[in-house]
Amino acid sequence: MILVPLPRSIRGRLFITVVAAVALALAAMIAGFNLLLQHNLSRSADQLVRARAAAELVLVRTHGGRLAVGETADDATVDSNAWVFSGARTLEAPRAGTKLAATARALAARAPAKTDVAKSDTRLYAAPIISNGRRLGTVVAAVSLAPYEQTQRTALVASLALGGLLLFVVALAARWLLVASLRPVGRMTRQAGEWSERDLDRRFGLGEPYDEVSELAATLDRLLERLAASFRREQRFSTELSHELRTPLARVIAGAEVALRQQRRPADYREALADVLRNAQQVSRTVDALVAAARHDAALTRGTADAYAVCEQTLEAVAELAAERRLELVNAPPAQPLRLGVDADLAERILQPVVENACRYGRSRVRIRLARDSSRVVFMVEDDGPGVSPDERESIFEPGIRGVAGQASNGAGGAGLGLALARRLARGASGEIAVGTDNDGGRFLVSLPAA
Repeated sequence: MILVPLPRSIRGRLFITVVAAVALALAAMIAGFNLLLQHNLSRSADQLVRARAAAELVLVRTHGGRLAVGETADDATVDSNAWVFSGARTLEAPRAGTKLAATARALAARAPAKTDVAKSDTRLYAAPIISNGRRLGTVVAAVSLAPYEQTQRTALVASLALGGLLLFVVALAARWLLVASLRPVGRMTRQAGEWSERDLDRRFGLGEPYDEVSELAATLDRLLERLAASFRREQRFSTELSHELRTPLARVIAGAEVALRQQRRPADYREALADVLRNAQQVSRTVDALVAAARHDAALTRGTADAYAVCEQTLEAVAELAAERRLELVNAPPAQPLRLGVDADLAERILQPVVENACRYGRSRVRIRLARDSSRVVFMVEDDGPGVSPDERESIFEPGIRGVAGQASNGAGGAGLGLALARRLARGASGEIAVGTDNDGGRFLVSLPAA
């Protein structure tokens, strides 16, 4: 047995499936129609032969227990289709062959009965002749089956031809429908194959889904949007990493080169190593912040954190700097617990550069207060330092830019990257960092989404 492999394409398999299903349905319908037609034709032949036998019985007369066949105007027609037997005698017989006559005589002996004579395409029916409760003879009527068989053959040929025509029409319609239905899929496949990693904004753009293909296109558009967002996050992460690390790494390299340029005293080496350590710590904090931001962007679900706990952990992180500058750190607890809609790690990475900035420029005290503002939690970081001049309130958030106060001795140690990175992380988390205006010293407002 040879099995024909199915086509590899979906269109080919669907086409064969549709055509095969329609062919099976048509075959079942044609077979059912012809069987029903055969049954009806056979029943019509039975009715006709019985009617002829009944018509012949009407012509039969009895006289003193003897049978006689009456004459009618169409007697010749009746005689050509019936036999009348009285015992062993044949009272009337049509013009037929001897074999058919012998079959009719044999059938008469077991009336009522019927039989088909295959060689002559004739159906015979035997009806007894009964008078006063006595059987006096038998009438055997005959009907030719040739017209019925011809009708059956004609119907079979016609139904097969019609079924073939219908199957051909269905095949053409199915092919057209499949080609038209799957043409957008082929076009989408070619478009997707032509797009490259530079075509991040390309979409299929079939509008609101109205069928399976447009729903597939909308799903793929959403998938492409997520892929493009992920790719942009990777690009942004790489760009931010290189941008934020350039300055501290350059300072590390420059400090090491200066220290190695000539022999120095141990105190000078310690000073150079301390500078290298400060810049290396700046690199570490920057990397940690960028990684936290990348994790936050890639997370399918956002975490939550206690705002007051974030303040406590941030103050612990800057405690050494505050002790060095002899600053008092004040963390005022809120009237009621406040929950952040971001991870604690990311919230610390955003808040810590702002508090470190306050520690660098504050004179005696740095204070953090918490407040709820609609759907946001606001950290108010205040110090009693020189503050920020109005024309610097935006420029200090630019990478590498330090305000006038940053050029003073008490601002030494900053690289001008902390506030810029903090604002970038805050905005990435749907928050904001701004400079306050109603304080003599410095005030920064860090707002993050509330849980």
